[in-house]
Amino acid sequence: MLEVGDEAPDFTAPLANGDVESFTLSDRLDEAPVVLAFFPAAFTSTCTTEMCTFRDRMANFEDVGATVYGVSIDTPFTLNEFRRQNDLNFALVSDTNREIIPDYDVSMDFESAGVRNVAKRAVFVVDADRTVSYAWVSDDPGAEPDYDEVAAAAESARN
Repeated sequence: MLEVGDEAPDFTAPLANGDVESFTLSDRLDEAPVVLAFFPAAFTSTCTTEMCTFRDRMANFEDVGATVYGVSIDTPFTLNEFRRQNDLNFALVSDTNREIIPDYDVSMDFESAGVRNVAKRAVFVVDADRTVSYAWVSDDPGAEPDYDEVAAAAESARN
């Protein structure tokens, strides 16, 4: 598992921000701290709750200069519709090719649903040097992160 102090793996993937653009983590470090919130699938109950909670608490992250990105295996087109329907005020990274989740060691299977290789619910805070300053990974897809803890970690990563 990726731990605090590790270098965050760099990646390039589609970014759903109303349009579809290319996102490369190393090119976005001027937006650091960067909060990468991995979630299993758009339009599922806990994932919707989590992304909407980040939306509702966005001021906490903006106040400390942090930038939030959701990350899932959904296509960028699905993610744009998910953003629209939930009025999300941050962009979502599409790992539809499943290249990011193995690098961050957050891949899991939903055996009962027959779905393989989706993102675990996880949050990483990456500082301007691409160092992981906070890591939370759950094996329980119904768990949510401690949002106050994530915001505090983002504030600490800024300093």
